[in-house]
Parts: sequence; structure tokens; C-alpha cells
Amino acid sequence: QVQLVESGGGLVQAGGSLRLSCAASGRDLRTYFMGWFRQAPGKEREFVATISWNLHTIYADSVKGRFTISRDNAKNMVYLQMDSLNSEDTAVYYCGADQVFGRIRGARADYWGQGTQVTVSS
Repeated sequence: QVQLVESGGGLVQAGGSLRLSCAASGRDLRTYFMGWFRQAPGKEREFVATISWNLHTIYADSVKGRFTISRDNAKNMVYLQMDSLNSEDTAVYYCGADQVFGRIRGARADYWGQGTQVTVSS
């Protein structure tokens, strides 16, 4: 089965930066859309960013200009560089994979990681 494992979460001060990683195994996902999602306490899971096989990227308005998604297919890795973090970025962050862009944009995916906690202090 496909396995996605997130890492890199932790506690960071407002205005700081953090880089999340997602390692994929069990299947070749090079042609899949890869995405990052987050869920804060009391809120629904929301789309954060996605990247296609040819490196086209789409971001949620709330993170544009601050977050950067990237992928390294040779290493089966996806990354999320987060800069200028604020308290509203506090959430559990998940990576996901799907063959259809619309599903990723709608915070859906065929495969999910277990999540990594990001906490931004103010």
C-alpha cells in the first residue's frame, strides 16, 4: 500500500519559518498531484497547496507569498517551506496524493499521511 509520512512540524515563533517534508513509499507517485492540507482545532480540513508532475503549483489565498511547495521525484519527497508564520497557521498539516487536481483542490485525496503538528507562538 501507499504510505505517506510527514515530518518537520514543531513549535516556532510568529514570523519564523519551518519546512515540512513528506516521504512517499509503496507506489510510484511521480505522475500524481501532491498536496498539503491542514486542520486547526474546531475547523474543517482545508487545502493549502498542490504541485503537479510538471511542477505547476497552486496555493490557497491565505498562504500565497509565504508558503512554497516543491517535490523531488527522484527521492519520492514533497516539501512545504513555510515563511512568515503567524498564529493562524497553527494546525495539523497533512500531505496527500491524487490523480485528479480537482480532488486535491477540494481537500480530498486517495492517499493521506498521518499528519504533523505545527504550532506558532505569539
